[in-house]
Amino acid sequence: MPTMRLTDFWERMVAVFGPDYAASWANDYVLGPLGSRTVVQAIEAGVDTGVIWRAVCDVADVPGWLR
Repeated sequence: MPTMRLTDFWERMVAVFGPDYAASWANDYVLGPLGSRTVVQAIEAGVDTGVIWRAVCDVADVPGWLR
């Protein structure tokens, strides 16, 4: 069972990157902690959304209240 629901994950992505940029960032930005995958590739590979979110937090300026 994922540690974070996918809808919660995307709500956080939108809160950090904005509604227009969140999907683009998730499709284009490669994260080393995810095995050099993008967020979208990691989701498709079945990586836990909590793990993906922690990787996003490590590379992006995510406010503490969203971590």
